Amino acid sequence: MFITGIGTATPTQRYTQAECWRALQESKQFKQLDRRARTVLQKVLLGENGIRTRYLALNPLTEVFDATPDSLHQRFAQHAPVLAAHAAEGALQQAGHQPHEVDAVIISTCTGYLCPGLTSYVAERLGLRPDVLALDLVGQGCGAALPNLRTAEALLAAERCRRVLSICVEVCSAAFYIDSDPGVLISDCLFGDGAAAVVLADAPNPRSRHIEWKAAASLIDPLERDALRFEQKNGMLRNILTPHVPILAARHAELVLDEVLDKAGVTRSQISTWIWHAGGRDVLAALQQQLSLAATDLNWSSAVLSEFGNLSSPFVYFVLQAALKGNAPGGWWWLSSFGAGFSCHGALLQVV
Repeated sequence: MFITGIGTATPTQRYTQAECWRALQESKQFKQLDRRARTVLQKVLLGENGIRTRYLALNPLTEVFDATPDSLHQRFAQHAPVLAAHAAEGALQQAGHQPHEVDAVIISTCTGYLCPGLTSYVAERLGLRPDVLALDLVGQGCGAALPNLRTAEALLAAERCRRVLSICVEVCSAAFYIDSDPGVLISDCLFGDGAAAVVLADAPNPRSRHIEWKAAASLIDPLERDALRFEQKNGMLRNILTPHVPILAARHAELVLDEVLDKAGVTRSQISTWIWHAGGRDVLAALQQQLSLAATDLNWSSAVLSEFGNLSSPFVYFVLQAALKGNAPGGWWWLSSFGAGFSCHGALLQVV
């Protein structure tokens, strides 16, 4: 399987962390929070958390203070299809394919629910064939990109498809509101909105670098499910975040990495480029320590985190795009995502 095209999309509105803090201070909801909650918001938004700006489907930013179950659902329904289709158009253009050449479309999301799913809306916007295989993958959280890719790999290996469109889209602001729950507050400060797509095919793109999928593995640990997940409360998604998530992510990431490298006969020292999901600055720090990585090994993920925040499932596609645009050295690349479940996934790519 080869990645032959990649595209990304964000809302047009981009906000600095300082702008978010100022808007919070002026809101009536902020004045109703207890002192601990206010301190958390100030520390995360104004501290060194690795994030400078985020793109949010909020215009104006104060929309976040008028959250209701209906308004949050409407935000997802309005923006998710548009972002997903925009990213897919970019991926198809780079791959040199027309929409009618797509045999399957797989879309992952966790920040909203539609029935029929996003594939129905995106297929309509793109003009995909009526007989396209459309799969909606929901509820896999930040780690969803890799299961999405492994599904595409199976379709290509079975020769059911020649070209698969893989899309991850999250409107994280569709789960933004203000209360004193730490998970909700930290989520409001870390997550951004965006979508990313890749075209997967049984042959490389002759017009660009060859990106070949070589081996992959996944690990799901249900005993740690409550460490990181969504719950539904008062009709709204509530993000549960616990302090030991960075350590969990690092430990699981090492297990998946070692399994794939052992299977492929590749050593860690042979990895030239690391494409990590970044749950936040602390997650990257934990990965660096657990795997004895150099600070430069995290540069691509750190740069995306700084500009976009934690995008959830599309994040690793943004990092992959950044590494390709930045002419990262070829050879063996490691692509890894993790999230709700607790789940962790990884894939070995060969880039020429």
